[in-house]
Amino acid sequence: MNPAKPQPRSPMLRTAAALLCVLAISGCSTIRGWFGGDDDEVNTTDPAALADFVPSATVDRIWTAGAGKGERRIGAGQSPAVADGRVYAAALTGGVRAFDLQTGATVWHHDSDLPLSGGPGVGDGLVVAGSLEGDVLALDAASGAERWRAKVGNEVIAAPAIGQGLVVVRSNDGHVSAFDAASGERRWFWVRDLPALTVRGNDAPVLGPGYVFVGNDDGTVIAIGLADGRPIWDQAVGEPDGRTDLERMADVDGSPVLDDVVLYASSYKRQTMAIEAPSGRPLWASDRGGSGRVGLAADRLVVADPAGTVWALDKNGGTALWQQDALARRGLSSAAVHDGHAVVGDLDGYVHWLRLENGELAARVRAGRAAIKGSPVVADGILVVQNVKGDLSAYRLGQ
Repeated sequence: MNPAKPQPRSPMLRTAAALLCVLAISGCSTIRGWFGGDDDEVNTTDPAALADFVPSATVDRIWTAGAGKGERRIGAGQSPAVADGRVYAAALTGGVRAFDLQTGATVWHHDSDLPLSGGPGVGDGLVVAGSLEGDVLALDAASGAERWRAKVGNEVIAAPAIGQGLVVVRSNDGHVSAFDAASGERRWFWVRDLPALTVRGNDAPVLGPGYVFVGNDDGTVIAIGLADGRPIWDQAVGEPDGRTDLERMADVDGSPVLDDVVLYASSYKRQTMAIEAPSGRPLWASDRGGSGRVGLAADRLVVADPAGTVWALDKNGGTALWQQDALARRGLSSAAVHDGHAVVGDLDGYVHWLRLENGELAARVRAGRAAIKGSPVVADGILVVQNVKGDLSAYRLGQ
């Protein structure tokens, strides 16, 4: 969570608030016996046990690699980036690495002392990552050589967006900064005030022709003009309603997804919206959603909600096509779409494939024993995940 500057409170109030946030947000189990409960009762805050099923898909792990020391508990949700047959990954300790997408062989390694908390963005011949100290590091995508560095005023835990001559960086204080891709000179910045409480984490801005689209911690999506940083429109996806700051959390933490002229975004308030990208006009809204990215298929979207239910929504109207509840409270990552399947990672390092047509569990593998918080990435039929220890795993679905 990212609290705004709080007023001084008594130690008792601070303790009570911290306990409430831990129980409500982190998904930690309550301690049995505090209130005289039956030790044999099922604890409904525990992650759902994984049930056996008959797989309908075969998963082949084609390689594994290490990106360096991962982000562990900082809530960054680091993901790799894939472009031109390479996988790029950053780490808190160990810098940035490029791997061959097909084999996992290391192409180059840029060592750095910077705590690179934001997963890398890639584009226009650059790989760019941000740090917990507000550094922005731009590297040559072909060789890993440093091109330039810049600084923003707060930690960067989201991948930068690169294109149209700019590098757009979202920092954790609500600022969006645009840098010249060639020189690193800052062109403009825009800022959104943060709510009192937010979900820990945010995701990359998304570029469109002449625009950048950003999901905000207050439940809105905004379109900003790339030329001058001027806001064009903003649209509420999740309304921050409720009596307490906790109830009002409505973050849009996942990158909006642009499909032609339609932008799809989802919020912590379990609301998903389709928006006409040039105008900001809502096309439809659904009361199923989550703060992460949506997975995009030809005729449907896939989204994991905060309770661990995975939903498929009709792309044209938002109607729920199916739901899968078997992964309840398993701290699911954003959803991706991989060869006719929806894919999510979980808090124990499992990767789950669900049949896109009906939501049935199709396959499961374990990519190590650390949580997968970042979004799975799919390119050329290969799915790549990165866990919080910095380990990468790549998979194909068998024929």
